Amino acid sequence: MRRAITLTVLLTIAIPIGHADDNSDRYRKQCADIITAKGQADEGRRLWNLFEANWEYRMIAMPESATWRGYPGQNHRWSNLSMEAIADGKESARQTLKAILSFDRANLSEDNRLNYDLFRRDAEMAIERQQFPAEFLVLNQMDGLPRDVPSMIAMMPSAKTNDYDDILARLGGIPVLIDQTIELLQEGLRRGIVPPKVPLRTVADQVSGQVHISPMTSPMLSKFKIFPDTIPAAEQTRLTEAAKAVYADEVRPALKRLHLFLRDEYVPNCRTAVGRSALPNGRAWYDHQIKHYTTTTLGADEIHDIGLREVNRIRSEMEAIRKKVGFEGDLYAFFEFLRTDPQFYYNTAEELLAGYRDICKRADPELTKLFRNLPRQPYGVIPVPSYIEKSVTTAYYQPGSNDAGRAGFFFANTYDLKSRPKWEMEALALHEAVPGHHLQLAVADEIVGLPEFRKYGRYTGYVEGWGLYSESLGEEMGFYTDLYSKFGQLTYEMWRAIRLVVDTGIHAKGWSRQRAIDFFKANAGKTEHDITVEVDRYIVWPGQALAYKLGELKLKELRSRAAAELGDKFDIRSFHDEIVWNGALPLSILDRQINNWIAAEQSK
Repeated sequence: MRRAITLTVLLTIAIPIGHADDNSDRYRKQCADIITAKGQADEGRRLWNLFEANWEYRMIAMPESATWRGYPGQNHRWSNLSMEAIADGKESARQTLKAILSFDRANLSEDNRLNYDLFRRDAEMAIERQQFPAEFLVLNQMDGLPRDVPSMIAMMPSAKTNDYDDILARLGGIPVLIDQTIELLQEGLRRGIVPPKVPLRTVADQVSGQVHISPMTSPMLSKFKIFPDTIPAAEQTRLTEAAKAVYADEVRPALKRLHLFLRDEYVPNCRTAVGRSALPNGRAWYDHQIKHYTTTTLGADEIHDIGLREVNRIRSEMEAIRKKVGFEGDLYAFFEFLRTDPQFYYNTAEELLAGYRDICKRADPELTKLFRNLPRQPYGVIPVPSYIEKSVTTAYYQPGSNDAGRAGFFFANTYDLKSRPKWEMEALALHEAVPGHHLQLAVADEIVGLPEFRKYGRYTGYVEGWGLYSESLGEEMGFYTDLYSKFGQLTYEMWRAIRLVVDTGIHAKGWSRQRAIDFFKANAGKTEHDITVEVDRYIVWPGQALAYKLGELKLKELRSRAAAELGDKFDIRSFHDEIVWNGALPLSILDRQINNWIAAEQSK
């Protein structure tokens, strides 16, 4: 999943980067009023006043997030990335913490205690994060302006004339966004807060690939090629001509400016050391990243050791399958066979996409065996956009939104078909679509009665842990009957175990990029291209890759605990509903929730 998705859109209660304007002043006054009202108003209502004020503030401060969520009135704007706006956002985060600390948890209802715990934890994390200058690392090969701007424009509503006027306004705002991004990156250079150089080798090309001589060949203007019938012909002409003009006169020159800056100034001056610990206060920064992404208190050394144990366990299961299929060479030779034999690969992108769609269609009817309640939101399977396909991973998921009228999408990478084996497809589809990311995030979008910040919470340990756990449900859903597909599932599990070793190795133990690649190659059947892209991802997203395996292990632990304590009363469908229909939770809080659920089930 893209930061998953990853876009730079901030989907948690993290520091909003927004306009230092009336929105901030209004919000900070609301916080002050909420604090003053202590003892004078119902505590539950006062708490929800804070939730609602904070959500409104964030949607205005982060209009991209508003577009994602279908929040009205913000589709014409971009976030303000100026240094002044960033400082203003940090001050608002401090006021948020003061407001939530004004509550006495004991005076809240049980449901509101959970809401309070989550909101307070997120507010405290936002303040803790202020000691680390992440605003100077706003762009890399995985996310940032070159990827996020086209993706945002592509998902904008386009049913009415004013929708198109919003798109034109956003197109016209790209030059300011680019200049603000360049200013942040330049300040990062001055302070020595820069990403490693090697993973950024394709970033300038990502930008140049969006510089088109003919405006109408740009993906950013794709919505102006085919209009809905609701747009009158005269308006279509006006809008198209305006889009062509703004692209040619404003967007294209700004993209060229960004391309030259990245190619000639920024990337050449990025650092050679790959670990986050190479930056000022870098080891503490990495420890914070671990805490943020995994939502646990585990340290780097402990995670590294868990990874080594998991690698050894999964490797023994891989050896068992190698023997079952009658392969006479060693495991490394088996990896090579799986990577190179033509029987395991499609010849065309269309065949690959059709293969994924078939898997998803077979998965859909199996869901009722594992869940009592399913979401209504549909999803589709489409190719990764060509302008980023060389530098992104095998697949990712982009959430939908019922409010915005947008389905979820499973993006499959069709670049270099010889690196996209059939044996990995079942596990990957289950992870990205159903019962993985699409099901969990679509459920969250449809939960009634939660404050908005909980519906759209993105605790990576939970979200990615659920995705990996979903892969393990394949056998219960009738998948992995082919031994090679089962090996593919183990390959993906191994991939996530390797991450525990490699991520901590790079950022806490001084591993080189090549050592990380070599460890990966020795233990997984992934192709050279995939391994390189993956390691480069871990380098620029410290800690994020740890969330998958640690989250999966926690979910399996909770399932085993529930099954053991409930015995005949254990119902897998009710257990899964309890996991997903409360929205994403930090793993420590999820543990507590499941213990409460077990107790409630025992009392029935």
